[in-house]
Amino acid sequence: MKVFRISRGKYATPLSGEGAAKYGARWNPVGIALIYTAQNRALAMAEVAVHLTLATLPDDYMILTIDIPDDIKSKQITETHLPEDWQEFPHPFSTQNIGREFVTENEFCVLIIQSVVTKGDYNVLINPNHIDFSKIKITSMDKFPFDKRIFN
Repeated sequence: MKVFRISRGKYATPLSGEGAAKYGARWNPVGIALIYTAQNRALAMAEVAVHLTLATLPDDYMILTIDIPDDIKSKQITETHLPEDWQEFPHPFSTQNIGREFVTENEFCVLIIQSVVTKGDYNVLINPNHIDFSKIKITSMDKFPFDKRIFN
């Protein structure tokens, strides 16, 4: 499976989940490392764009294409199995507990979960502490200039 991640250049590599662990996010609390990726480039862009304005738009974003081998165990959670408040902003503790349980159980390396930003698309979360994480590779890394019209 190919997945995509957009991040600031200085944080693009190595893949570690340290940023998510430091600040927490929708699917993980502070202290739990997860690498957030998306099933397509457009979703990767949308997931980043919702946090930006034209005034805060840095020019050093990179898009990573990441290969997850087919033999890596993944778990998919459908919308019907998400808590009632999963789409709320700011994100609720209930969604962070999903990531905490996923990482703590450590049965799967990859969690495929519904995007809040674009209904019908999926985020692909990677557990950097799973034994199979070493099989996951960045296959390309390119500059990603945001089209400024998105922010008008």
